[in-house]
Amino acid sequence: MALDPKVLDDLAKKLADAVPTGLRDLQADAERNFRAVLQSVFAKLELVSREEFDVQSAVLARTRERLEELAARLQEMETALEGGSAGLKK
Repeated sequence: MALDPKVLDDLAKKLADAVPTGLRDLQADAERNFRAVLQSVFAKLELVSREEFDVQSAVLARTRERLEELAARLQEMETALEGGSAGLKK
């Protein structure tokens, strides 16, 4: 998943702004380094976007719904089969 570059830029800038005033000359370099480190860390986390999460949640919900439908149909078939078998034994 590619993280929004603006989010990384904003976070890197905030970290760079936290650098003491005596080191402001290094701010641009620090901001680039923070951005690179953050991007590397987030890439290793294998995060998914909210959109991907929502899509998979919807797929799971549809699958669960279908499974419940199939379980109900199977129960109906088993009940019908048991009812038919009982009638034959009499």
